[in-house]
Amino acid sequence: MAMAKPGPRQRIVPVTDDERAKWPSGVIVPLHPPYADARGAIQPLVDVDMKSCVLISSKAGSVRANHYHRTDWHFCYVLSGFIEYYHRPVGSTAAPAHVTVRAGQLFFTPPMAEHAMVFPEDTVFLTLGRNSREQEAYEEDVVRIDPIEPRGRA
Repeated sequence: MAMAKPGPRQRIVPVTDDERAKWPSGVIVPLHPPYADARGAIQPLVDVDMKSCVLISSKAGSVRANHYHRTDWHFCYVLSGFIEYYHRPVGSTAAPAHVTVRAGQLFFTPPMAEHAMVFPEDTVFLTLGRNSREQEAYEEDVVRIDPIEPRGRA
């Protein structure tokens, strides 16, 4: 007998204080040195429990996000290109903070942070997330917002 898939609410777990205490303190996450030998190198990126990993390619001039997540967080590692990343606390009307994230850098977005990503050139990045990226679960957790990138880009 086939088991029914759990609904999205069963896949979305509230954030705990213990989990929050382990998050990076800034947007850019310092990387540990790679393990290297004659064969090459292994670069540690993220060593926490997570439920999704997606590879995203973005065309030059495109904009992604303009949303926040209720419980999801994500680490993003830029493989090629770069991202103009904008963020601010949920509900803020202040101008968003801006960080340029380049190839080879890892950055973190916590829950309840409005964020947008602008791609000045073709860019490829990995997103490692706390929650499932199955569409139904993703939609249950994401809240879309009006564009927050600088005026003139929206």
